[in-house]
Order: sequence, then C-alpha cells, then structure tokens
Amino acid sequence: MRKICLIIASLLAPIAVGAAPNPEMIVVCYPGGAVNAKDANGAMNSMLRVVERVGQWQANSFNSVFITKPDECRKQMAEKNPKFAITSLGLYLELRNPHNLVPVVQPRIKGRTSERYRVMVQKDKYKSLDELKGKTLGGTVLEEPAFIGRIVFAGKYDPARFFVLKPSNQAIRALRALDKGELDAVILNEQQFGGLDSLHLEKPLEAVFESGEIPLMGVVANSAITTAEERARFGKALEGMCTDAEGKKLCELFGVESFVNVDPAVFEPMVKLWTEEK
Repeated sequence: MRKICLIIASLLAPIAVGAAPNPEMIVVCYPGGAVNAKDANGAMNSMLRVVERVGQWQANSFNSVFITKPDECRKQMAEKNPKFAITSLGLYLELRNPHNLVPVVQPRIKGRTSERYRVMVQKDKYKSLDELKGKTLGGTVLEEPAFIGRIVFAGKYDPARFFVLKPSNQAIRALRALDKGELDAVILNEQQFGGLDSLHLEKPLEAVFESGEIPLMGVVANSAITTAEERARFGKALEGMCTDAEGKKLCELFGVESFVNVDPAVFEPMVKLWTEEK
C-alpha cells in the first residue's frame, strides 16, 4: 500500500426483502497506486456483490468510489461520511479522530500483516540515508510525505526538507530511473521490494535504510455510526472474501491473499509516532 490498501463496504441494518435500498457508499483510498480506476471499480462492483451475498444483505445495498489522490480522499470522506472505508495507514492515522475510525480487518500479503519500507540506491554509491540529504528520492509512496516522515522514518527525517522528492505512480518507472542514474534513491514498500528480482536492472541495488515493522492497513469503520455487531458481521464476511470465486478478483488485483481480523492494539505504536511532537 503500500502499500496497499483496499476496502469495501458498509454495513446496513437488515433490509426487508423487496425494499428498494439506498446504497451505502464505501470510500476506497489507494494513494499513489497505479491501479486503473476502471479496473478497480469493476473489481469493487464484483466484490460488493459478494459481500452482500455472504453477509446476507440485499443486492445492491453497497456502492463504492475509488480514489488515488489523498486530497480527493479527504474530500470524499468528509462529504460521504461513510460507515466503512479502505484507507492507507497514513490516511487512517490522519482521519481517525475526525471520522471516529477503528480498524476492522487487515489484508494478509505473502503470509504477513505487516511490512517494511526500504530506501534503495545503486550499490556502493551511498552508505547511509544521511548521505542522501538534498538528493532526489522517487517512489509511489511519496504521495503521503507526512506518513513517510512520521511513521516510516519514525520522525527522524522530514522527506520534503531532506530530499528532493520525485513522486511516481509506478514503482518500475522510478526504479528504471534509478538504474539510469536519473534518481539518487527510490523508496519501496514490501510488495515493490519483493518484485525487484523480476526487473533485471543493469545496476545492482542495495538498501541504505530499512524501516521497522509497519502494520498493513485494510478496512476501517466509523465507530460512531456503526455498531460492534455490524463491524463484526462485516469483518466476518471479508474473512472469506479471497476464497470466493468472485471476491478473489479484487484480492488478486491488489495482491492480497486474505483479510484477517485485527487487534486495534497493533496500531497503537503507529498512533504514538503520528502524534509525537518532533
């Protein structure tokens, strides 16, 4: 998300059979993603139908909007005030108080519900992150510089002041620019780092920085307008999503193996980092 980040639906109280539903809007925020919006919306449509079927809601109870820009996500969250959303970790930390957000489920990717971020450079060109001061840094995750500074760098570096930022909507494009010497460094999330070997770059790369473990963000709920029962019901439906013939389409689109129930306590260290004065 960056990881990644996906979502879905919103919980409605059971609707009488035959009643015309007012679709509940689900806001899906995927900052910096290269996923085609048309493809994502098509996959979301399939996924929502599965959520309705598995959770025994009336068909077409849910609708969704897919967003790749943080500012537009903030706007849609304010306007739609959704019961449920899929956000990045950075947006969750920023919006959790205004929208009473609580985590519902996390994605599991390659057996893990957490990830590390790495700053990659050409091998032997730089020895530490400090040597990159004033240098160019590319990557898809730079759409959220506050998240990178407070969480990934644990408040030790302000990306906007320390680097010359070169955001990209495709990690492969940034890495090829690094390979050619057009960028000094590229920051990668876990999924992107895992795909490095398949690129066959000319210059070997190495990491000059590796973050601590950072939990993957998935579906969140507005605790002020949902009940614990609704959140549990929705979470249970999602836990079987990626094994469903239709639901797995969106899971595959985002590289997610499954959704798992989350203990909100795993995010407490992230909240502390986010709110600390630096």
